[in-house]
Amino acid sequence: MLKRIALRDFVIVPALELDLQAGFTALTGETGAGKSILVDALQLALGHRGDAGVVREGATRAEISAEFDTPASLRPWLADAGFADEEDGGDDPLLLRRTLDAQGKSRAWINGSPATIGQLREAGEHLVDIHGQHAWQSLTRPDAVRGLLDGYAGLDTAPLAAAWSAWRSASEQLADARSRQADLERERERLQWQIAELDKLAPGADEWPELNAEHHRLSHAQAIIDAVQAALAAISEDDDSADARSAQAIGALEGVLDHDPALRDPFEVLKSAQAQLQDAAHTLHATLRHGELDPERLQALDERLAAWMGLARRFRRPAEELPALRAAWRDELTRLDAATDLDALEARVQTTRQAYDTAAQAVSSQRKAAAPRLAASVTAAMQQLGMAGGRFEVALEPLAEPQRHGREAAEFRVAGHAGSTPRALAKVASGGELSRIALAIAVTTSELGETGTLIFDEIDAGVGGSVADAVGQLMRRLGRDRQVLCVTHLPQVAACADHHCVVSKAAQGGSTRSQVDPVTGEARVQEIARMLGGGAAGGTSLAHAQALLAAATSAPPAPPAAASGGGRKRQRA
Repeated sequence: MLKRIALRDFVIVPALELDLQAGFTALTGETGAGKSILVDALQLALGHRGDAGVVREGATRAEISAEFDTPASLRPWLADAGFADEEDGGDDPLLLRRTLDAQGKSRAWINGSPATIGQLREAGEHLVDIHGQHAWQSLTRPDAVRGLLDGYAGLDTAPLAAAWSAWRSASEQLADARSRQADLERERERLQWQIAELDKLAPGADEWPELNAEHHRLSHAQAIIDAVQAALAAISEDDDSADARSAQAIGALEGVLDHDPALRDPFEVLKSAQAQLQDAAHTLHATLRHGELDPERLQALDERLAAWMGLARRFRRPAEELPALRAAWRDELTRLDAATDLDALEARVQTTRQAYDTAAQAVSSQRKAAAPRLAASVTAAMQQLGMAGGRFEVALEPLAEPQRHGREAAEFRVAGHAGSTPRALAKVASGGELSRIALAIAVTTSELGETGTLIFDEIDAGVGGSVADAVGQLMRRLGRDRQVLCVTHLPQVAACADHHCVVSKAAQGGSTRSQVDPVTGEARVQEIARMLGGGAAGGTSLAHAQALLAAATSAPPAPPAAASGGGRKRQRA
């Protein structure tokens, strides 16, 4: 539930912090006082679109904060998004905060961590349901009607949408293959020829650098042999070779080592140098033994390199890319073979269509079962709202073509009184009837929802008299299980509320400011009397207001407040 909402520099509110509690809370006030400001602010905190127009004149930015009890359904999402610790206890509050500056720039936070507007919206779906005074307009749109019915039925249509997408994709692939069959076959033949040319060469993955290295060595074989022979002569084979000279030095020092220990280090260095010279000579001898000129091998390498370079020029690719090109063409040919296999594509279309039909049939069955239940519930609510004898229907009409959402369209139809034929809701002329039907649907569907807070923003517009009494009792009944906030101009509805807040505005310091005051006792009687009389409360309207309150309190009480401090304004504008 919503525990607290705080505003700063929002429209005509300099600063406001309001605590709320469980049950049914009515928000009333004179026309133009700004009763819907709190609802508008809460919608922004829940990720709705906003602009610089909400910033109070003269201020640099508007700020809205809303504190909720954290619902269990939202905790995994908060943990995954990094807004809460998975081990946090169940009593931790959830704080949503948003600012909009005079340039229209918006920022958002969840539990003090930066968030996106989309994340605010995702969180809001678990927290609040808002029903506006023009809620009936959405009930004329097929997608909204279907969504309400599916929600009432507890339907998850995601698998159906996935099955539809798979079938459509398979159908499009088949149609594309049929229309491009000749082109695809030509492309397939071209790929086969190119792959065959590369298969003749059969280029190894690491062959190109190895070929170049070996060719370079063999083409300089004579220079290498000459250099090795010269090096061997200098190291060990000449009379004055480095090996002979080092042996002389070692022999000279060896006889005097006992007389001067300091000569031990250079002596060891010379012995090590002699050993390294001998190792180098051994390696050079091995090189000579295996370094003969090999013109036949060199010719073979020339031919192999020429074949690589010829194909590289033909396909306009670097020679070292030929192995990867061959693999890529083979993969492409595999995909092309699949694309030209009409039998396999047709089989896939049939399989995916069968999966869609199965899912669509299950969805249709659940809709057909839920439609009369929803119709009966809304019809019952209509009887309480001054439409005695009225009837509500949920019509399911088959579609000519399967759609993502199923094989039928849903339409709300209503008969305003007994004996009349139900007609499409969009064709009902009376604005009062539309409002009452929307209210009946809202109450019926809201009772099944999971969000902790319901907000009704002047959804009772166009009703009065005994119907207004019924609206108040419906709101009070909803407030037994959920937190209900209702912006209303009807005294009968306000009298049924467990808590009552009055919105007012006044000129102060050359500007208009709005404030919200919880009222109880005599102050509440005065406000309901004002609503009854449309002006200053007189004796008759006061008596009527007391009677309304007395009648409301005789109804079963709402549950105890779930949070302390409810309805108490902490700081006034």
